[in-house]
Amino acid sequence: MDSGKKPRVIAIEEHYLDAVVEARLGLWSAGGETRDRLADLGERRVGQMDAAGIDIQVLSHCVPGVQAFEADEAATLARDVNDRLFDFVTSKPDRFCAFATLPTPDPHSAADELERSVTALGFKGAMVHGLTNGLFIDDKRFWPIFDRAQALDVPIYVHPGRPHPAVIEAYYRDYVEAYPAILNAGWGFTVETATAGLRLVLSGVFDAYPNLKIILGHLGESLPFSLWRINHTFSKAMPANKKDARFREIFCAHFYVTTSGNFSTPALLCCIQELGIDRILFGVDWPYIENAPGTKWMQDLPLSEQDRGKILNGNARNLLRI
Repeated sequence: MDSGKKPRVIAIEEHYLDAVVEARLGLWSAGGETRDRLADLGERRVGQMDAAGIDIQVLSHCVPGVQAFEADEAATLARDVNDRLFDFVTSKPDRFCAFATLPTPDPHSAADELERSVTALGFKGAMVHGLTNGLFIDDKRFWPIFDRAQALDVPIYVHPGRPHPAVIEAYYRDYVEAYPAILNAGWGFTVETATAGLRLVLSGVFDAYPNLKIILGHLGESLPFSLWRINHTFSKAMPANKKDARFREIFCAHFYVTTSGNFSTPALLCCIQELGIDRILFGVDWPYIENAPGTKWMQDLPLSEQDRGKILNGNARNLLRI
């Protein structure tokens, strides 16, 4: 990177809302600024990117996407949703890329839609949201998705979703009314997605698919902070034939994390020390988080220009082939 030249900025967890999905699910009935920003695929979005110095957004459908539908309907909707997103991305190819939405209630259709989205539409991978019919994404029923992702050499972004009703009842019920955010970004999202990441490592999916790549947002959903302790504890409990399959090594070999919605310098430095600079990607979590604080934070970080450039664009270019 040339000294003194502003690095390009690629933000990779940036959401939108498909109008048909919104209408089918009755989402955002109260409207509001966040809903309006999600629904906007136009000059307003581009203007807000420009104001914050963001060159490219990698767009992904907001939670829950098509995962909330029955299998047959989800498969049909996913294709239509991805086609509409493709039409927008190709209207501004210098500013936008995309992750596919997948009909996870039908894993085989989801794998086929991933392949179509990558090979025919040029999408960069896919995003999945939380549980599907009460199941975590490590369940073997979903492994056709991972099989196809490895074959296509694209990542799967594991994004938060609403906690299981039984978890809400047991863990959060006393505080939901006064603090509804305990179910989402305040805490519940972190617990659900960290659990999904942990389960993926334990499931053996990376033995089956040794080149599979997974992305976690929000600086890894707290897992980088806990890697030593998790690794130490599980290594003692591993079967004799798996003593070499250490949790930390598997995690660091297969996971990438983004800065989305977690602009914490100490947390970022922890992730860099645990995973290495090449595993960190920039994201904002637009429109739930404002763009400008993210890019301003990146400018002020105690990093070399080379490392800052890797987070802002280099790692995304390499991983997503942008």
